[in-house]
Amino acid sequence: MGSQYKTQMPEPGAALPGRSDPMPVVNRHFVNNNPVQPPFAAHLQSALFGLGCFWGAERRFWEREGVYTTAVGYAGGFTPNPSYEEVCSGLTGHNEVVLVVFDPAAVSYEELLKTFWEAHDPTQGMRQGNDIGTQYRSGIYTFSDAQQALAEQSRATFQQALEAADYGTIATEIQPAPPFYYAEDYHQQYLAKNPGGYCGLGGTGVCYSN
Repeated sequence: MGSQYKTQMPEPGAALPGRSDPMPVVNRHFVNNNPVQPPFAAHLQSALFGLGCFWGAERRFWEREGVYTTAVGYAGGFTPNPSYEEVCSGLTGHNEVVLVVFDPAAVSYEELLKTFWEAHDPTQGMRQGNDIGTQYRSGIYTFSDAQQALAEQSRATFQQALEAADYGTIATEIQPAPPFYYAEDYHQQYLAKNPGGYCGLGGTGVCYSN
């Protein structure tokens, strides 16, 4: 994925205008054959995470037991229905994110948070490894007060673990989920379609435990 050296969020008025129509995607997960677009069954819940390049990030979550489906997209910025190229320009404010739809009877939200924290380095700011730009920032976007509380608690817990391992301050943004815009279809489950594809995701080696 092309690194863009754009590390400052744009002003809302300077963001690209985007478009009214969403990106068309095949409504079928390439790995597990489940739908990737709503509506989803009432017993399922959603989570939304940004942790660097969304190709590798999505794979971390679809591999988890209890995850019904995943999809990659853009969130946290200003431009409606952006293209990948627009996001990479740094002029949308969006983050590359993974939508995770899960069965809370099979996997808890806190278990998903563990995957999130351990899969990347949340202290790096507007980058993840060699991937540099606002679209690679660390973020947790919550769908309920309960998720917000658990996310904030998990950040405090993991900060202690990181400090014990001589890492710095967590830069992860935690906020109510903004609109989620699906990325282009070729990005969906990319590493399953392209097993040799790029994945720059790497954790700190620090374990999350509550």
